[in-house]
Amino acid sequence: MRDNSPLYPNTFVLTLVLLCALVGASCSTSSKSAPGTPATTSNNKPSPELLQQADQGYAQRDDLARVREGLETLRRARAVNYSNFEAAWRVARLNYTLGDKTTDAAEKEKAFREGIEAGETAVRVEPQRVEGHFWLGANQGGYAQSRGPLYGLSAAEGLRKEMETVLKLDEGFQGGSAYMVLGRLDLELPSMLGGDPKRAVETLERGMKYGENNSLYRLRLAEAYIRNKRMDDARKQIDFILNMTPHPGFLPEHKEAVTKAKELLDKRL
Repeated sequence: MRDNSPLYPNTFVLTLVLLCALVGASCSTSSKSAPGTPATTSNNKPSPELLQQADQGYAQRDDLARVREGLETLRRARAVNYSNFEAAWRVARLNYTLGDKTTDAAEKEKAFREGIEAGETAVRVEPQRVEGHFWLGANQGGYAQSRGPLYGLSAAEGLRKEMETVLKLDEGFQGGSAYMVLGRLDLELPSMLGGDPKRAVETLERGMKYGENNSLYRLRLAEAYIRNKRMDDARKQIDFILNMTPHPGFLPEHKEAVTKAKELLDKRL
């Protein structure tokens, strides 16, 4: 099942050069279900019902308790087949969501670490599927930001690599969110380390055909316009955000975009 709904990544902002500590966890598989594990289909695959149950945790991600429940469901699924692609990329997605939203520092780090491991597993199992690459990059960026400014270019390079792979495989995936991440990266990195505010605008404008209804995409473009002294263009994006009809499945993210758009309007415009 492919997830092509728009994504609103909230914490991909790599404010400086970061080192992304990747977690290499060995993969193990089991032909037997652990006690209490839900029924599975043949070939040690989690049942569609199990995956749908976990998807509900993502659909209701505004409630972190539901996100945690979804993760527990997926962990039981991976006990059936640790390397199952459909379970692995969903684990990466939910861990990114948890790491992004939780205020508990220990939980945040644990979530991103598990998300990186699950994303790496998904990429290894199905390298031509876009979901693994996208959510691996998301967790790498989230983990790096949570650790604070360190050294080296590992985080930036890893994140850029995964998002460029997403564009090669399916540039419209998640409402063009890979364009948004790459644009944000160019906006935040110092020029001496590969950042380029002008290129950020070009990247974001190129992907706008996929992100027209993504309020956070428009917010990032407004920020890039401001950085490039294009204030009229920034105002147009903010006006659109403040007057658009949000996607019903992304009301919390739209609310955040509206709040930040108003802050830009008050402080920068």
